[in-house]
Amino acid sequence: MSQVGIKSPEEIALMRQAGRIVCEILDAIEKAVAPGVTTWELDALAAELTAKKGARPAFKGYLGFPCVLCASINEEVVHGIPSRTRKLVEGDLMKLDFGVVYRGLFGDSARTVPVGKVSSEARALVDTTRESLHKAIQAMKPGNHLGDIGHAVQRHVEARGYSVARGFTGHGIGRKLHEYPQVPNHGQAGGGMKLRAGMVLAVEPMVNQGTDEVEILEDEWTAVTADGKLSAHFEHTVLITDHGPEVLTRSI
Repeated sequence: MSQVGIKSPEEIALMRQAGRIVCEILDAIEKAVAPGVTTWELDALAAELTAKKGARPAFKGYLGFPCVLCASINEEVVHGIPSRTRKLVEGDLMKLDFGVVYRGLFGDSARTVPVGKVSSEARALVDTTRESLHKAIQAMKPGNHLGDIGHAVQRHVEARGYSVARGFTGHGIGRKLHEYPQVPNHGQAGGGMKLRAGMVLAVEPMVNQGTDEVEILEDEWTAVTADGKLSAHFEHTVLITDHGPEVLTRSI
């Protein structure tokens, strides 16, 4: 079995910086989200700001992904490729998934941004997904188990009539973007490995309005809901400490 790396104080310090960079850039991209803006423009902004921060994009070139930002709209669950021609329209749900590597350490975060005024149904989906991430983070304490994280997401989401996109998981993170272990968004409380101080996990609920099934488009990246209904996505990079979870990709 692979071992989960316990991060050193030096690595944690750099991951705090990487996380802060990710958060600040996502804040700027979120402010740029508006009807008429293309996802390509958002990607260009992400690239420009990453360079200014002295960091490198985590996603561009990773397993062949062509862009800096994952930009997924409405029924697109994750891994949407920015487009020069696709413009945002009022009522869209824009999912921004972004990461950097800073001095050898990674940060990764995602958020769902309503474009202008969205439907009450879309807003409820977004709120539930954000809440499920908070529930997951609350479970990230030494002595708890990996299954407690996924259980917290699944319980909150399914109680509100939504489904978890089970084909995708969170992950360990540090000197690599994706490290062991996978962090499912469903699971049994008390199941799986025990959580320890010094672990850093990227937790990312992807929640669908309808079926949990997804399909991959011809671009071989973009995942969409099989029934065409909406999906929402939130993610934070989280350090487990003796005092509880510390979110590294949140504004101070």
